[in-house]
Amino acid sequence: MINLFKVFSLLILALVFFLVINTFKITSKQLVGVEPATPIAITDSAVIHLSEAIKFRTVSYSDLSMIDSAQFQKFIDYASQTYPLIHSQLKLEKVNSYALLYEWKGKNPSLKPVLLMGHYDVVPVIQGTERLWEHLPFAGDITESHVYGRGSLDDKTTVMGVYEAVEYLLKIGYQPERTYYLAFGHDEEVLGKNGAEEIASILEQRNIQLEYVLDEGGMIKQDGIEGLKKPIAMIGVAEKGYVTLQLTAIAEGGHSSMPPPTTAIGDLAQAIDRLQKNPFPYRLEGAADYMLDYLGPEMPFMNKMAMANRWLMKRIIINSLAKTNSGSAMLHTTTAPTILDAGLKENVLPIDASVKINFRILPGDSVAGVIRHVKKSIKNDSIKVDIVGGAGTEPSFVSDTSSYGFRWIHTTVKRCFPDVYVAPYLVIGGTDSRFFKKLSNSIYRFMPVRFTDEDLKRFHGTNERISKEDFKNVVRFYVELIRGS
Repeated sequence: MINLFKVFSLLILALVFFLVINTFKITSKQLVGVEPATPIAITDSAVIHLSEAIKFRTVSYSDLSMIDSAQFQKFIDYASQTYPLIHSQLKLEKVNSYALLYEWKGKNPSLKPVLLMGHYDVVPVIQGTERLWEHLPFAGDITESHVYGRGSLDDKTTVMGVYEAVEYLLKIGYQPERTYYLAFGHDEEVLGKNGAEEIASILEQRNIQLEYVLDEGGMIKQDGIEGLKKPIAMIGVAEKGYVTLQLTAIAEGGHSSMPPPTTAIGDLAQAIDRLQKNPFPYRLEGAADYMLDYLGPEMPFMNKMAMANRWLMKRIIINSLAKTNSGSAMLHTTTAPTILDAGLKENVLPIDASVKINFRILPGDSVAGVIRHVKKSIKNDSIKVDIVGGAGTEPSFVSDTSSYGFRWIHTTVKRCFPDVYVAPYLVIGGTDSRFFKKLSNSIYRFMPVRFTDEDLKRFHGTNERISKEDFKNVVRFYVELIRGS
């Protein structure tokens, strides 16, 4: 008679043996033998220049009448005065008056050019919160360790870092092998239609094909992932799409003392509840999968085993990543009700009630798919579903990690920050780089600045700041990136 326990035990041992073999098969994707960059002396003048740039209130508003265009012109004038070599040796085109496109001719016209991007517009400071700032948001105050102010992270650090790096290279007589384009948008915070999108259109009309594009996006995560002892440089290889839908429920109005069985607010509340109870499914693929390919080999053995055998451990990995809001956002299309509008008086039933819901769309999903999901989930054909503010933005493609662009960014990170791991990453927000998908299949998003979870709260928030040394490292990073390629 067959000993079922023995057979079962042998099968378990075979499975364990197979899992262990798979674990030993995976190898590190971290570059080794990369020589650290030769130290570059970046003076405090660079920090002062960032401080001065913060003082210009280049605030973007959806309501164009609220924009102070004089502040944008003052920023452009300041850049022209501060970086004279750039403005005498590079070709500058102003697009829609305030977006800036520079061309730095390389020695070898057979090489595809590179595009370095950033934006110098900033989000408003929420009215009434100025008192919560340790330093006024547009004062550009410099303390012993930090520069404070709106834009010090998002994204004048990138723009000023590139300016400083290129001016430095011009001062030492450097000319790159390949042509570089510098694109600095003025309306990224309000979807970039008049800035980056127009710049992309101009380059497309000229049949420019880019070797790679580098924009803001990822960062160096100091308190990275459990089990890893080093910081992680997260290089964005894709970004989520974006759409806001308005759901509107209509019902009978009247006096609140005689309510009907269903009301507009009740129907809308039920729809929101159904959406939140029916989230988009989690998927471990694309950029998230790439990230685990790079980080898995660096983890302790049991974690490494899970990463090497995702076909079996997928659900466990997803459950672990989804414990944090940021981890969850990497794995599915997110649903976020943000604005409710209903009722004018406490004793009057509103005829209509509406909610705006923002969706950040995972690559592989689509705007049309979001709308289908919403209609199916709410199960109420009487509720209108409309797109707010245009057609929405589809998620990006996932850029290859074997490309020249990714490998060179990886190399530059390791040269400038030898203590970090490098990993591909899904950017859960949106960047201006999405407009350049026809010009390159290698689009990356990375800001060479060290962050903790606490620092991330400063983006678009109170007490936005960057350390002086971090900003100097931004300059060093761009010098190495340009000089080495």
